[in-house]
Amino acid sequence: MLTPHDLGVHKLLRLFSPLVRPVINLAARKRLRKAVNIADLRLCAESRLHKMCFGYLDSGGDDEITIRRNKDAYTQLEMHFKVLVGLSPPLDLSTTIFGSKVDIPFFASPTAGNKMFHMEGESAVAKASKVNNSVYCLSSLATTSPEDIGSILSPQHPKLFQVYVWKDKDILRDILGKAKAGGIQTMALTVDFSWYGNRERDIRNNFTIPPCYSLKQCLGAIQAPAWTWDFLSNPPYNYALLDQDVPAESLASFVNSQLYPQFSWEEAAWLCKEWGHGPRAIKGICRPEDAVKALECGFTTIWVSNHGGRQLDTSPATIDVLPAIRKAVGPNVEVIHDGGIQRGTDIAKAIALGADGVAIGKPYLYGLAAGGTEGVLRTFEILRVELDRAMGLLGCGTIEQLKKEGPELIKQRGMSLRDCQGARYSKAGMI
Repeated sequence: MLTPHDLGVHKLLRLFSPLVRPVINLAARKRLRKAVNIADLRLCAESRLHKMCFGYLDSGGDDEITIRRNKDAYTQLEMHFKVLVGLSPPLDLSTTIFGSKVDIPFFASPTAGNKMFHMEGESAVAKASKVNNSVYCLSSLATTSPEDIGSILSPQHPKLFQVYVWKDKDILRDILGKAKAGGIQTMALTVDFSWYGNRERDIRNNFTIPPCYSLKQCLGAIQAPAWTWDFLSNPPYNYALLDQDVPAESLASFVNSQLYPQFSWEEAAWLCKEWGHGPRAIKGICRPEDAVKALECGFTTIWVSNHGGRQLDTSPATIDVLPAIRKAVGPNVEVIHDGGIQRGTDIAKAIALGADGVAIGKPYLYGLAAGGTEGVLRTFEILRVELDRAMGLLGCGTIEQLKKEGPELIKQRGMSLRDCQGARYSKAGMI
């Protein structure tokens, strides 16, 4: 079946984009300006995106229990604040992550196919990382090349490249070589994606990349005019680090062919040696003994993650396993945390309980989908202001102080149904 891109329609439509895009994005920009928290950004993203793309972004595995669990767990952590400590705002949020000095302790996690959500894609995230002097992460399934990212970020800017446990070692060598050539200093191996999670919203929404031209998907496109214009007026995107013969629409078949459940600790050690230079993170750790084993294999950073609740449903909340993993690896090993982050208070709690840095996924993708670079910048601004306020109210003036005093400031409490309410769960009323 011929598609609009096959017919070259995007070349014609692109001529009109300078006139059409400002008008067709007026409502989205208005919503974005009114967003005051991450829950608001989620609603902004839902309003602008095609339904199947929002479902892909927002969903998790099976019954999505782990997504809720990741969020709920923070509500069970009380902040036992100190008073009259004599702090002067703004506070010092700077720290060191992957050996580089950064201005904030959180950063955008590597995620695949950013141009699916907005035409600016990974470039928007790189620009926000530059403004905030935060770590930038590029997925091996990115729709923007390391060279294009390098045109936005300086050679010295901290950059991480993420790889999967793929079957073809030649592909792994090739993309690692491209990452090194692009000036990326850190490698992260995602180890919780050797099987594909059961994401039922994608099945119900008939999720494909790009959308098939069924009546259902065409109606969905009409209901998301800003997203649809971007999709139809720009060239079809490819996965920039893969063979250019693999189009984006072949992602599912390609990933399924490369998923490698047999990938072992021996092969993880091989990958560490293959990377050679710079920090080496292992992403997707849930058990303390696996964290220790990863260090023995040659990894320098432990990344506590359950893939955002998108893989094995009923996995534990990452914030619940973080303290045990920190205890297992000791105080001198770098630990990164992600999962369920919705507030600056969530970031503060993760750092207090053992994280050196915190990665966010859905929050910045909501921002990207809502408004490109402007939306990602809004995500960072919201979380930075909330973290600054949380630390000030808690009585900690620096990240180092929060790490040192954190275990005495953050205490576990019993669960209450009243905790699982509020902006992170409900429509906040701003739209």
